[in-house]
Amino acid sequence: MRRLVKDAARAAGLAPATMVHIGKERTTRAGITRTVYDADCCEETDITNAPQQAVIPAENGVTWIDVRGVHDIDVVARVGEQLDLHPLVLEDVVNTQQRPKLEDYGRYLFIVVKMLHYDQDTHGITAEQVSLILGDNFVVSFQEGEGDSLAAVSERLKTGKGRIKEMGADYLAYALLDAVIDGYFVVLEQLSEEIEDVQERLIRDPGVAVLGTIHRLKNEVIVLRRTVWPVREVANALQRGESPLVRETTIDFLRDAYDHSFFVIETAETFRDMVSSMIDLYLSSVSNRMNQIMKVLTIIATIFIPLTFIAGVYGMNFHYMPELSWYWGYPSVLILMAVVAVTMLLYFRTKRWL
Repeated sequence: MRRLVKDAARAAGLAPATMVHIGKERTTRAGITRTVYDADCCEETDITNAPQQAVIPAENGVTWIDVRGVHDIDVVARVGEQLDLHPLVLEDVVNTQQRPKLEDYGRYLFIVVKMLHYDQDTHGITAEQVSLILGDNFVVSFQEGEGDSLAAVSERLKTGKGRIKEMGADYLAYALLDAVIDGYFVVLEQLSEEIEDVQERLIRDPGVAVLGTIHRLKNEVIVLRRTVWPVREVANALQRGESPLVRETTIDFLRDAYDHSFFVIETAETFRDMVSSMIDLYLSSVSNRMNQIMKVLTIIATIFIPLTFIAGVYGMNFHYMPELSWYWGYPSVLILMAVVAVTMLLYFRTKRWL
């Protein structure tokens, strides 16, 4: 959280719509891919080093401009200039701390979502911002990193699988949004497996390490829920069909994306309840173990109270004590102590305190 606030503070005092990259620092150059397709063909071209006008959508078919690396402000500005994007849109694109949202600029829709990945090494969730510009016959995607998080959609275009090549730009935007939501299910699966593993460890050995894992899982579930909740609102706004850029034939698919995001939220809520119950179970287990220890110590102390009393009486060593000169006095007192201890143990056993 401190890092997020520190990064956001970099833009303090600047004029509105000033492009300042806020996010993970990168040094590599951004890449741009231009894909033009229709029902019969699909042509993909790397236009990273092409002339500036290469990002202009084609007159026929659907054009997909994919920008990988929003840290390169010059590249983002180049795309925005050629497509006449609003300066506030470009400012939000390079600010990777944006909340998922949908904004209607009339000529195009601006969509911000978060792609989530589960890191197997750190057992944590990492988020990557994906911004989409949906126009009448084009879609522009801005990915935060250099990697291709939307490779599945690109592969479908190349192989011609499904109806994506027969539909318009709005369906391409849906396909990209659906790819993001599908990534949430992968994260859900990983979290589910880890939660089951922690539950077994919690029953077997509820140590301090397990408590740390539980708190980490709780934070990851919170991140998941906080990310998916606004994405659901984005899908809901799109499936209402209030923009002429979203055709009637695509609304049913957007409704399905909305249902999927809603399912992810419900599952995240279930995970949150499970993690909270695990914390309660951990505290209960620790309390029970402490109670068992205190029970044993209390029983030992209770047994030694009368024994200490007897030892104290016979340890006063007055000259005229009745048993002071008695030959069998010492062994008799030891036998008395043993009888008292055994009697108390039997009494505790009868009361089910042992």
